[in-house]
Amino acid sequence: MSELVVLSHLRWTFVWQRPQHLISRLARERRTWFVEEPWPCDVAEPTLRQEQHGDVTRVWLDVPGPERPIGFDDPVAIDYTERVVQLMGSSPDRTVWLYTPMAMDMAMALGPSTLVYDVMDDLASFKVAAPEMASRQRQVLAEADVVFTGGRSLHRGVVEHRPEGTHLFPSGVEPEHFHPPVAPASPACQSDRPVAGYVGVIDERLDLELLAELADLLPDWEIRMVGPTVKIDRAALPQAPNITYVGPRPYAELAEVMAGFDVALMPFALNEATRSISPTKTLEYLAAGLPVVSTPVPDVAADYEGLVDLQADRAGFADACRRVQRHCPDERADKSRPVLHWNHWDSIASRMARLMEAVSRTAQRESEPVW
Repeated sequence: MSELVVLSHLRWTFVWQRPQHLISRLARERRTWFVEEPWPCDVAEPTLRQEQHGDVTRVWLDVPGPERPIGFDDPVAIDYTERVVQLMGSSPDRTVWLYTPMAMDMAMALGPSTLVYDVMDDLASFKVAAPEMASRQRQVLAEADVVFTGGRSLHRGVVEHRPEGTHLFPSGVEPEHFHPPVAPASPACQSDRPVAGYVGVIDERLDLELLAELADLLPDWEIRMVGPTVKIDRAALPQAPNITYVGPRPYAELAEVMAGFDVALMPFALNEATRSISPTKTLEYLAAGLPVVSTPVPDVAADYEGLVDLQADRAGFADACRRVQRHCPDERADKSRPVLHWNHWDSIASRMARLMEAVSRTAQRESEPVW
């Protein structure tokens, strides 16, 4: 049986997003490991952990010390690669799939028959990114057998370094997970006033000033923020009587959460961290039948013109919330249906699998002796 080993900077148990959607589908036909960055916690010495999540075996290394960013090559995890190699042994048909170029050394030590790099973010532009992130990415782009990119802007940047064997696969959606809408059962999802809601990670990519002003301009609305706060001080989050921070919710509950929204928000700052993003939540909002208001992030503007209301200034953002709340749901559904169908995660995973298999067959033919 073929084997898939995923090396990721994101954790399987974090927000359910591109890696989880894709890998859970690919794992149906492959022995699959999901190897995460080391995890600092209260242990006396580094300890390799694993646990089963459906068809996926999650693997990580607990290391001593306080919470802090730790990469695959951090000195405190010096023998992580050796432990993983020992755990998995060898395989003649092993695909290693990278989400971070910082795991390249471990990837090569695993002896991949096929090396895949799925570029889902411009990690070098993120807060606390490793200084060598950009140079490591160029190395992975040169070595990978096949490269996938998670959005148009990312694709343009990648093909400058890797023009061949690079394939555009923007993130997708499970329309059936969000539609038909369900009535909000939880009291936290119910409100006696209009709700403008956001679902996702709350980090440096959000325009916090926009959120504060939106709350001020919509005093009769609730601004509901659903998701974990990461890489920013919670004390820096805007506070107002009509801003609610719900915290993270599991993917299984998102349909219920979104059923409590009147308008869906994508209040991204326009900066280096958002220059190349293609938010998964865009399609999820549309699948839930919600009107969407977003700042003009390049990929959103390119891919969802006519489906998403784009607003560059704060007053326009508030006016758009009031306006789109009155849009016809049936008309929105008719416009978004073809986009949702083409971008189903099942279809994306299948197309990726076919490309990987084609690359693998080519590599096998090239390695066969010529008599």
